[in-house]
Amino acid sequence: MAYIGQSPSIGNFQVCDAISVVNGQAAYTMQVSSVNVVPETANHMLVSLNGVIQAPGSSYTVSGSTITFASNLVTGDVIDFIHILGSVLDLGVPSDSTVSLAKLTATGTKDATTFLRGDNTFAAPSGGKIAQVVSTTLSTVTSTTSDSFSDISGLAVSITPSATSSKVLVFVNLSLGSQGTYSCQLRLMRDSTAICIGTDSGIGGSQPQATFHQKGWSDTAIVNQGMNFLDSPSSTSSISYNVEWRETENTTLYLNRMYTTSNNVSYPWVASTITAMEVLT
Repeated sequence: MAYIGQSPSIGNFQVCDAISVVNGQAAYTMQVSSVNVVPETANHMLVSLNGVIQAPGSSYTVSGSTITFASNLVTGDVIDFIHILGSVLDLGVPSDSTVSLAKLTATGTKDATTFLRGDNTFAAPSGGKIAQVVSTTLSTVTSTTSDSFSDISGLAVSITPSATSSKVLVFVNLSLGSQGTYSCQLRLMRDSTAICIGTDSGIGGSQPQATFHQKGWSDTAIVNQGMNFLDSPSSTSSISYNVEWRETENTTLYLNRMYTTSNNVSYPWVASTITAMEVLT
């Protein structure tokens, strides 16, 4: 229930600063660490004068932060202590910034990268949680005529993992146009290293290692190539992911359009994307 008047000082047990007796004076200000304190009532105090515990109400009264003894004190009297009990029925709410790790019995490192778990330990988020996402969309047309692998310009992402144990989940979606049934190859790159590629030696050892192989079926078709790969870079440095491509039959390979195009509703402009997500482990 709500209190009428002054709310009780709950569970805040305090010993007042020493008080020097003034000859012929009965009223004194109670302080803790030089700050005035206000007991809930005279009954919530232990007061010792000249080695004798005083009776609340008859030996002393309290008004705000002032204690007034029943008679004037004189030189030689000693106020041994004033102990303010607060309410002994409840511990109440701790003051801000007063509960330490020792009082919580919590273990682990408390910082901006950890949280307090149900088992009373501080730990970093884990278990496949996504820490960050970066993405690039290329909506303009680009092309290549090279039979050597080269970057698809403008289609790359950079990500800096927060821990060496993190994995990076990469999604790629490409919209490709090639001549007739001509073929091309593409490969996923981490910086200058090709990843998610075939590693078999092949028939004679001259077959290329790639992530995608595409063989078109019409000059007026767009082939959508999509993939995902969970990479383990083991790094906290900035990493770039991109796609390299090559055409293999002396023709032109396009991104985001058909090989043959026209000012017609049947020949759309499209887009391609690459996305990288840091996965905490």
